[in-house]
Amino acid sequence: MSYPIFIDPLSDFGFKRLFGTEANKDLLLSFINSVLGKEKTIKEIHFANVEKVGDTEELGTIIFDLLCRTDKNEQIIIEVQRNNAINLKKRILYYGSKLIADQGIKGNRKKWNYEINDVLIIVLTDGIKLENNSSQATYLRRIYLCDESSGNIFQNEIQFIYIELIKFTKQYTDLQEELDYWLYLLKHINRLEEYPTFLETSMFHRQFEVLKYSKLNKEEKEMFNTKLKNIWDTNIVKEFERLEGRKEGRKEGRKEGSKETKTTIAKKLKKLEVTPEVISEATGLTLKEIEELK
Repeated sequence: MSYPIFIDPLSDFGFKRLFGTEANKDLLLSFINSVLGKEKTIKEIHFANVEKVGDTEELGTIIFDLLCRTDKNEQIIIEVQRNNAINLKKRILYYGSKLIADQGIKGNRKKWNYEINDVLIIVLTDGIKLENNSSQATYLRRIYLCDESSGNIFQNEIQFIYIELIKFTKQYTDLQEELDYWLYLLKHINRLEEYPTFLETSMFHRQFEVLKYSKLNKEEKEMFNTKLKNIWDTNIVKEFERLEGRKEGRKEGRKEGSKETKTTIAKKLKKLEVTPEVISEATGLTLKEIEELK
């Protein structure tokens, strides 16, 4: 297996390493403020428990990618979505509503008097486009509760910011604002082989240091390698299933080469060190048949 020079910051492992530790809290603060722009500046954040227990056993527990609080007790969720998900926007709405509902003082609503602290949800999507987005060029959208007739903000206690990286097409010569640099690096850093000369600030230099594969200790490397291999194996299975889907409806005579094709694919997967279990799932061959392949 070959490994990247820099870890993908949008992977579960890379995201938590870059943004989810006390040592790198300043990086998270920089990213959040760059997303907010001139709207406001957050001076301090504190990590919060990413697990939120449901009101009933049937609802289960919600696990956010990242949750933090500001010095004014505002709550900020950051979610990364890399695959098409059913009802993504409804799920994000539920997340925000859950944080608001949990602010109520149980058994003493009158004392609370609905003094709601702001909730902000930042959603980073990679490789997918959100439905019902008429603008093909808009990669960042800020969503509030607005008055339909005037377009004015009706309530701003809850805000959603969606960032579609698939639409962020700026090259390094086009980068101007701090957010441009952040999005460029989040999208491209795992494909770079060295530190770019156009980045001069120590803030962005630290990103590269944090995400260097060579900086991982032995235990971290084993964890990362396992997760990376699982992703590769899953992608291989998805690609095989996609190719198999194309075969539906073909003439009956073409089926004669089916076993031979699967054997050929299995051999290639075996050379790529894909686990026999995954190969079996993808091709339908038995573990014994896969073991005997040379």
